[in-house]
Amino acid sequence: MPKNDNMLAILWMLNSGVKLTAKQISEKLEINIRTVYRYIDALCASGVPIISDTGHNGGYSLLNNFIRAPLLFDIEEKKALLHAAVFAKEAGYPLSKALGNATAKLKMYSNQEQESILSRHLAEFEVINRMGDPSVQPVLVELEQAVANEFSVEIDYRTRQEEQPKNRVIDPYGLVYWNNKWYTVAFCHLRNEIRSFRAERILQIKRTQNIFKRSEAFSAREFFMQNLLPDLAGKDGLISLIIGGRSEALDDLCLHWFLGHHLKERTSNQAIFLLEEKSIHTYVPYFLLSYGKSIQVIEPQSLKEKLVGVVSELMEYYQL
Repeated sequence: MPKNDNMLAILWMLNSGVKLTAKQISEKLEINIRTVYRYIDALCASGVPIISDTGHNGGYSLLNNFIRAPLLFDIEEKKALLHAAVFAKEAGYPLSKALGNATAKLKMYSNQEQESILSRHLAEFEVINRMGDPSVQPVLVELEQAVANEFSVEIDYRTRQEEQPKNRVIDPYGLVYWNNKWYTVAFCHLRNEIRSFRAERILQIKRTQNIFKRSEAFSAREFFMQNLLPDLAGKDGLISLIIGGRSEALDDLCLHWFLGHHLKERTSNQAIFLLEEKSIHTYVPYFLLSYGKSIQVIEPQSLKEKLVGVVSELMEYYQL
């Protein structure tokens, strides 16, 4: 561990209010006892009021109430940060290594009682996510740097419809994590418009010398969600989708990322959604198939017919 980190660790340990010997500090930090003496001398020279008591019950301690800076988190704040780190790591957070170092320090700069409390709260606290592609990590790191420092990047990007990637230059405006996937919202120089790009479809990425300026009013989150789930309020030609069935299945449908956005009314045995006709016939049948007999389409009749058609095509396909 670097010198500054060790000195901060000593300061934190002494701030717990417990008197510590040089031997106890050296064992805790796994450093030579002579190094501890040097660090204590350096802290004293910098103005830290360390009290040194000699004798059988001697040791080092801090003058009461010396440190009360916001940098020192209380136990609830530490617990919240460590729990949040579990979520971030499982989501494929691009700076996972730095995050691991930070959480290790957070645990280290805790007294014995705090360590015990944190261990209890972290035990069996798990976040389960699908395994992501490890190759996306360096892409996310580059995108994060590009967003923060506002420089353009050149990418090879392959869409779902194209087998061969296209080279393009983009100005990354933000990173978005949605539905277990990472996206960047960026201005595309090839298309001359702002678009969303899936990080896992970026096959190559490299920095350019170009600098851009993102509008302070721009929100990557708002752009992404507006394109994904446009607001249909007041739009003409909307159709009611009425679904009945088991309460658990209806609850699940109401929480669906797409259908939940268009929920109009929920009763004890029905859920009513308001959508465009194109969406009802194009996307909804495939959302509903997995629910089997636990739900029943009440309206519109055209969706029932579409479901029959989709099932018939599947039966024909698998009977070949």
